[in-house]
Amino acid sequence: MGVMRFRVLPHELAQSWTDWRQAYLSGVDGRIFPTRLEFSDDQFVCRRSQNDSGKLSVPWPVKGFGCPIVTTASLNERETPYLLPLELARGKLSDVRDQSAAWELNRMAIPDAYRETQREAFRAFAKASAKQAEPDVAGELANQAIRLAFEAAHILLGAYTVQRMASIRKTARHAAGLLGTMLDESALEEPGRTSFCNTFDTACIRLDWKSIEPEEGKYDWHLPDQLVRFCTDHRKILRGGPLIDLGPDGLPDWLAPWKNDVLNLPSFICDFVDTVIGRYAGLIRIWEVSASGNTGGALDLSEEHRLSIVARTLEAAIKKDADSQFFLRIDQPWGEYRREGRHRLSPFQFVDAIIRSSLGLTGVSLNLSVGYDGGGSHMRDLLSISRLIDIWSLLGIQIHVNLACPSSGLPDLHADQTCRVINSWRAPWSAQQQAEWMDEVVPMLLSKPAVTGVFLQQFSDAVPHRLPHAGALDGEGNSKPLLDVFRRQRGVQTLE
Repeated sequence: MGVMRFRVLPHELAQSWTDWRQAYLSGVDGRIFPTRLEFSDDQFVCRRSQNDSGKLSVPWPVKGFGCPIVTTASLNERETPYLLPLELARGKLSDVRDQSAAWELNRMAIPDAYRETQREAFRAFAKASAKQAEPDVAGELANQAIRLAFEAAHILLGAYTVQRMASIRKTARHAAGLLGTMLDESALEEPGRTSFCNTFDTACIRLDWKSIEPEEGKYDWHLPDQLVRFCTDHRKILRGGPLIDLGPDGLPDWLAPWKNDVLNLPSFICDFVDTVIGRYAGLIRIWEVSASGNTGGALDLSEEHRLSIVARTLEAAIKKDADSQFFLRIDQPWGEYRREGRHRLSPFQFVDAIIRSSLGLTGVSLNLSVGYDGGGSHMRDLLSISRLIDIWSLLGIQIHVNLACPSSGLPDLHADQTCRVINSWRAPWSAQQQAEWMDEVVPMLLSKPAVTGVFLQQFSDAVPHRLPHAGALDGEGNSKPLLDVFRRQRGVQTLE
């Protein structure tokens, strides 16, 4: 069994550090190993079945950036514990400098502010490395280096976004990408109607099988029909789905007796897909065929069974309406759920297997639900999100990004109670912090050539929903500052 040991410094942090349970080890190829974690006093131990080198990713408090995931460089196993903040500083500096060098080769103008901050970070890291015989001093200097590395990355990503968007405005004759939200009944009345119509160009219509067909053969199309008619009247682009949700409790209860029937279960699912697409053909031209196929949870289906169902439903959808676009929605696209050892394929490998089946997949729809436990992802900085999109771009297909982050850490009675807010960003979550995070992430995503749409996962917190406080409207139906962010982006994208 492979073992990696780390010392957590400073001691004050070691006494209050609870996020260590979210850590995981990965290989140099990005493969995440099933990992068993132990933490006592200031000793953090990671155990896995492999004994080759690997990287540790762990939530770490960074002043001014909350508690994001930070990753070490590739480390060999050894008996002497590594100083965790020193290795995290080494890993972050390596990522920042590699990205800077790559963009400079592509003729990006690197700002002087970045170069100076990066040099300060490297000097702090060098001092920390020289002081390893004095762990407390080394830990303090290493944490300073981590903070400076994050600041350098923030400056670098800001410059990248500005330069890319300027290039898009000069060369493109259309918007950089769709801007939309998952719609609900609150948009049918004021003030939700005005907020939606003045902000978004695209509506995502949830076509939840459990709500549409709660009993076998008995359909309720009332709300989806209303939303489709409303959006058509207001000339909004429509994206429908996900049609099939393979996440926990995502399929109708009446399917339970068929969960082990590898022949009839896919037939039931394909029949529903055929029915929905046939009903809205010509009105909805972008479809999310399935969701959570990579993570699973519905009916305890195996990974192999889920992959087969996703392929069958995609094939059925394309056969029904070959002129539309078809996407697969992916939860937790960094793949951190694989640390539990229940999944063989990474999210990337899952989609790649579908692409290799030559079924005609248009793109992938990535869920970035940051700051949530229970199906969400831990906080990442802009550089980590940028690198994630670059990796998914290698598939050569379109990318949609579905965003969510909370506007409060307080209980949300309308939300799924299995999902909770777990950490903050630069300050405790508030409506203003939510807007500021979106204001940095949305333009960066739109600057990526492969990203053809950015969407909110939730429109209103006043109706039942999954993620606490993730909507553009609060529980009373009032607009949040988040809406101003999307309005500004639509203005940036519209050419005069």
